[in-house]
Parts: sequence; structure tokens; C-alpha cells
Amino acid sequence: MNVAPHDSPSAAQAARRGIRDALGMPMVVLLASMTAFGSLARESGLSLELALASTLGVWALPGQIVFVELYASGGEVVALILAVSLANARFLPMAMSLLPMLREGLARSGWLYLYAHLMSAQSWAYCRRVFPRLPADARRSYFMAFAICILIISLGGTALGYVLTGTLPRPLALSLVLVNPLFMLLLLADSRNRPVVLALIAGVALGPAMHLFTPNWGLLLTGIVAGSAGFLADRVLIVRRKAS
Repeated sequence: MNVAPHDSPSAAQAARRGIRDALGMPMVVLLASMTAFGSLARESGLSLELALASTLGVWALPGQIVFVELYASGGEVVALILAVSLANARFLPMAMSLLPMLREGLARSGWLYLYAHLMSAQSWAYCRRVFPRLPADARRSYFMAFAICILIISLGGTALGYVLTGTLPRPLALSLVLVNPLFMLLLLADSRNRPVVLALIAGVALGPAMHLFTPNWGLLLTGIVAGSAGFLADRVLIVRRKAS
């Protein structure tokens, strides 16, 4: 029996690795944060079916929280769609950086729409680290295995939180929502990509000031300014290194 080389795993091997990675820290983080979301959804008056549909359809915790808040306040459908879209706007550059790595050798480009929907912050971060060592077919297998696995975990966490509402103190439930972004911050901070690390440092420094300056737009402005600063600082360091 032929064994695939270690640095070029088969699609099946990549899928198993995707499941194994998803069942590690991502599972713990998503169970905590989505349990908190399920509790918040029930307290806000959503049915279990609608809470699960928001996890399946929106598939991004910040956008789901916006959805719950606007739904509870009786917001118009158009305003709700726009608000959720803005909350999830960060996925546009993430999709632009990840989908070309999934597109290579793909027979039908229509699959890219499914990949874009299934992409989450966790799958993007893990795939960006793993994909350089995988061939195209193995990348798609890894991505689908990882993405579907964490989606199922998130649906289970949403249902669990919905059922357990009332047993968790509200401050604890709300604090669990912060587990997911904190995990992503630590994961990206461990990146060997220097522009990412520089952007994170700039974001941590600018975030509080931007929030005080404009609470409604502080997060978006912090992302734009800090991301640009990280990219420019990396360019400057490259130029200086070449000059020296």
C-alpha cells in the first residue's frame, strides 16, 4: 500500500486532521461562547428554532448578537440585515485571502459560495496556518471537515445555552461571549506573520481611545487604522533592512 508523503497528505488524512484540530481548543471556546449566546437568545425572546437558524445562517457571533438585540427591540428587517452585514464585514478580506487557496483545481466555482458561508474566524485562522503545507485537494478536505465540525459544535452550544437559561448567572453568561474574541486574539498573536502581530499591537493600543471617541464606530475605525499601521510598519522595516 502506498503511503502519502508526510508533507503531502491525502484528502482523507487532511480531513482527519481538520476534525482533530476542531475538537481541540476551538471546541472548548465555541461551546463556551455559543452556550452564552443561546442563553442570551432565549432571554431576548427568540425561539430555539430561530436561535439555531441564526447560528446556521449568520454564523458569526458578533453578527448574531446584533441580530438578537435588534430582534428583541423590534427593529425593521432591512435595518437588521444591514446591521448584521456591517458586523460581519470583517469576513470580506478574510474570504478574499482564503478562497483563492481553496479555488485551485476546483471544477465548479459555485462551491466557493458554500466555502465562503462556512468560513468562520476559527477556520480562517487555522487554515491560514495549515494550508501552505497542503495540496489543493487536501486543503478543501481539511477546510470542510474543520468547518462542519465546529458548526455542529456551535449548534449544540446554542441549544445547550438555550435550555440552561436561568441556571447560569447573567454576568457569567455575558462574560462567556468574550471567550471567542480573546481566543482569536491569542491565536493571531502567536502568528509568525509580522504585519498581523504589528496590527494587533496597534489595535490594542488604539481600541480604548477609539471607543471613547466614537463608541458606534470605534471598533471599525480601530480595525482600519491598526491594520493599515501594521502593514505600513512592516513595509518600513523591510525597506530599512534592505537599506542596511
